[in-house]
Amino acid sequence: MPTNKHRWSRDAINCLMVFVLALPPAMLSAQTGKVLDDLSLDSKILKGERKFAVYLPPDYETSQRRYPVLYLLHGSGDDQTGWVQFGEVLHIADKAINEGYATPMIIVMPDANTGRRGYWNDIRGDWRYEDFFFEEFVPYVEKTYRIKGEKRYRAVSGLSMGGEGTYLYALHHPELFSSACPLSAGAGPLTPADTKNSMTRFGQTAGGNPPDSLAIEAYYRSRSVLFLVENMPEDRKKAVRWYIDCGDDDGLIVGNCLVNNAMQRNGIPHEFRVRDGGHTWTYWRSALPEVLKFVSDAFHQY
Repeated sequence: MPTNKHRWSRDAINCLMVFVLALPPAMLSAQTGKVLDDLSLDSKILKGERKFAVYLPPDYETSQRRYPVLYLLHGSGDDQTGWVQFGEVLHIADKAINEGYATPMIIVMPDANTGRRGYWNDIRGDWRYEDFFFEEFVPYVEKTYRIKGEKRYRAVSGLSMGGEGTYLYALHHPELFSSACPLSAGAGPLTPADTKNSMTRFGQTAGGNPPDSLAIEAYYRSRSVLFLVENMPEDRKKAVRWYIDCGDDDGLIVGNCLVNNAMQRNGIPHEFRVRDGGHTWTYWRSALPEVLKFVSDAFHQY
């Protein structure tokens, strides 16, 4: 007589299915990373506490390895929680890593909306955010977390005001970043005449005497993406991998097209994407997976 002792009954299968469906979703899904969005450090340069957020990849807690890092900059009006709350960085980064088109990385999101707004030093030198970023913030983060400290394993990206910060940081410090990905980015003042308007917009003309023409010209040369691209030394033209993305309905498309043209004219390799969309989080959420893939290409060994 055949035996049934190793045969699953319909009732047993149904019970197993009920048990599996009752498991917590986290046990049924791929590994997840972690986001901490209320971290801080004390800044001597900015004379106060500075907030930041960090994304740690799924295997961070269980490994001892060191990771590449992406500095991800928010736009005007947001803070370090922008990419967490509206950009869904946890979900998007987890998906990219679990599906294999991005390497595990740490993503660091600083706050540039407290005290004054912007990622750069002001014209008077009394608000030095860019100095803070490179002299205090990056060393602190890369000492606190298991981050690979070489240029090859460091990238920067950001949207709108943060896209402008991305341009400037990579143009000012090409020795520090392997890739730069400005999204829907401001391009800084396009002409010297635009400089005063830019300064007023970011609150850099309040109080004291107006800057003189020499100070304004120097400020323009340090803040204009077009000027920096047009005057890039030959030995820097291939120092950074560029991925530039802006929507066709975005008011900042003009500046990005001018930057694209200047890079082409000056023989600076770059990727330039114009997709359907505007200056919205829907657009930036769709851009982030491509950014993660692009920077991972530099992090990988081929």
